[in-house]
Amino acid sequence: MRAALITGKGTVELREFPDPVPAPTGVVVDVAFCGICGTDIHAYQSGRPYNPAICGHEWSGTVSAIGTEVGSLTEGDRVVVAVAPSCGRCTACRRGQPDRCEIAFLSVLGRDPLAPPHGGFAPQIAVAAARVVKTNPGLTDEQAAQVEPLTVAFHAVRTSALQLGDVAVVQGAGPIGLGTMQWVRAAGAGQVIVVEPNEQRRELALQLGAHRAVAPGEEADQVIKESTHGLGADIVYECVGRPFAIQAAVDLARRGGAMCLIGLADSDAAISPGAWLIKEISVTSALAYQHEEFEMSMGMIADGRVVVEPLHTSTVGLDGFEAALADLASGNSEQTKVLVDPNRQ
Repeated sequence: MRAALITGKGTVELREFPDPVPAPTGVVVDVAFCGICGTDIHAYQSGRPYNPAICGHEWSGTVSAIGTEVGSLTEGDRVVVAVAPSCGRCTACRRGQPDRCEIAFLSVLGRDPLAPPHGGFAPQIAVAAARVVKTNPGLTDEQAAQVEPLTVAFHAVRTSALQLGDVAVVQGAGPIGLGTMQWVRAAGAGQVIVVEPNEQRRELALQLGAHRAVAPGEEADQVIKESTHGLGADIVYECVGRPFAIQAAVDLARRGGAMCLIGLADSDAAISPGAWLIKEISVTSALAYQHEEFEMSMGMIADGRVVVEPLHTSTVGLDGFEAALADLASGNSEQTKVLVDPNRQ
């Protein structure tokens, strides 16, 4: 069985692996689709060591084999990849902080005991049964493959300081930014402004419900001032994932406002501490999600409150993965979300 791995800067390898078998507490999933994530792109751009288990962590598929100790799933169940539920035994759980479960966090990082030697850019994958959630029957496999990144955005908005009626700014209109924008609207923001340099993505943001979509710089500054009587945004969601964007997010917020950090920059960022202090900025951040949030986000995708179909712009097979990754990493891509079908010939 072939699986695609990012093994260095600008380097993708198709490696042979034995067909997976389930551990006693695990399952094997036949992968239908796997999305290319921003972290995959950053790994390809930087060449920094990248855990093979998370090289392709946005997948949907069908259970094809179950371990002897698994009672919650059966062969034929459609599933999406998730984070493991809280264990109830680690230090964080015993202190009453199950949302900070150390064991669940290991599964986010692909460091749990049953972490596979490759990710979802493969026809099959063996994982812990606790790491999959049954797919909402109202979703197609293509929609289901986009549940993981949409749940990242769902968790970020759910745990942020957003208040009903807020003027919210979303920096970046990639898949995470466009998902965040939709969740912000669903959560009751009064006005949502997207800041994005790519005109095509700005148009998509407007189609998906943004009130305004503007280019960064002077245009964004002016629109936000006009929308807030010169005060600045109530909350800014940083979804660009570049060092410069962190201070830019604070600059757009009002005094007493908030910033939610979602984009993962791959290097240190320069900030102006005086601006943070003077504005008394409240900061939240979101790296991943909680197990129960997958069903919540799937339900709202299934009922149409959040849509993912317009984000999916193309599908490639394993042989087209490297070219798609290079295009996304170029900074000039016309793609938004690329799905990989590992069974495509």
